[in-house]
Amino acid sequence: MSNKKTILTVVADQAGEVFEHPELLMAGMNGMTARRPEIDELIPLPEGSRLFTIPDTPPIGFDRSSGQLKTVDRLPLDWGGGPIQAVSAFMTPAFTRTLLPAADYGKKPVELTLWSYTAVGWCVEEERFYVAAVRVDRNQQWQPDHFDDRKLEPLVRKRLTEQPNNRLIEQLSRCALDYHCFAAKNMFFGRWEAPLPCSPTCNASCVGCISEQGESDCCPSSQERLQFVPSVEELCQIAVPHLQTAENAIVSFGQGCEGDPIMQADTICAAVRQMRRQTERGTINFNSNASIPAAIDQLADAGIDSIRISINSVQKHFYNAYYRPRGYCFEDVLESIHRAKKNGLFTMLNYLVFPGINDREDEIEALLKLIESTGIDLIQMRNLSIDPALYWQTLGAEGSGIGMKRMLDQVKQDVPRMQYGYFNRLKENFYPGGFETDWPLPALL
Repeated sequence: MSNKKTILTVVADQAGEVFEHPELLMAGMNGMTARRPEIDELIPLPEGSRLFTIPDTPPIGFDRSSGQLKTVDRLPLDWGGGPIQAVSAFMTPAFTRTLLPAADYGKKPVELTLWSYTAVGWCVEEERFYVAAVRVDRNQQWQPDHFDDRKLEPLVRKRLTEQPNNRLIEQLSRCALDYHCFAAKNMFFGRWEAPLPCSPTCNASCVGCISEQGESDCCPSSQERLQFVPSVEELCQIAVPHLQTAENAIVSFGQGCEGDPIMQADTICAAVRQMRRQTERGTINFNSNASIPAAIDQLADAGIDSIRISINSVQKHFYNAYYRPRGYCFEDVLESIHRAKKNGLFTMLNYLVFPGINDREDEIEALLKLIESTGIDLIQMRNLSIDPALYWQTLGAEGSGIGMKRMLDQVKQDVPRMQYGYFNRLKENFYPGGFETDWPLPALL
């Protein structure tokens, strides 16, 4: 750390009140290894981010006097001596975390809910929070101040009244109002990227699935899964007006409230053809685990513009441990990436990243080989939302990585054309000269 900044550990009392620990300098974790953050791994807490506790779990930091790493569960006596617990940040989109919160996860009494846990500290000199993160996308459309629910609710009611028989509009109304899905809100606001969930089934059983968890899995899912397959008409009633009139119009299959859309490829192909018969405007995107290579050919032929392929690791053993595929294999996903590029699709990785896994030297080497062999256009550096200890144990991982910022720098150095991001792109911006190719991006605009 730079001598110009003193970053203290942030803790919370039993009531959840957050404050800095006066005797403990900030630490972060790469995997399950605690260390000091580097100066280029920290940025001021982005606007719209939130802080929350890691319940009854002691924080870890560096003793301000001795410099030794230590775990503490109480405040100093002159600060009252009360019990404390670790604190995490949940960042607004467009930022990728570089370190996990430093905490004694072995003492954690519960499995944590499906959030992306990020190390946070308090800068004494600047009197503000810092987080372990870097910015990977300039898009500001997803900032919370664009989503005023007071304006949203009348629009939802109006759309439900206008199209009472469209089950998908009813589904998206719940996504917008109950689950606060930004994409669903966009649909009702008539702008930007709108969702087209369509699949109640999936051929993976991800440990961190946010729409369906079995009794023996990690924790309750954060939202209920879609229970029906929309008709071509229901899909087009949403997609066509959006493509025709919305500002920066994108429609995307594959959302958090469903299984995987590749299971409904025939319906989607029919819907996409119908959409394109009515308008050439806008971008049609397909988010998927890409587990059925033949479906990629069909979707490209139908007229989708881009594909975002979800993957937590480009190493088979880590992939299988998390996705737990059923009826497909890791090699099918790799084949789909090849076919996507062969068919001329703008091809993105939805790279579900975790410090200590995606910055390992063997992972970086495998990623560079995949980029070279397939021609991937963009990597979306998405923070994987899962209990850190559960994920580490599930993958059977050991050791630590070189650091997420160093990983990003190394890939960019080896493949200068590689674009980073967090969101899907308009087709007009797939290959814009210089856009998102400079690295690093500014922390805050």
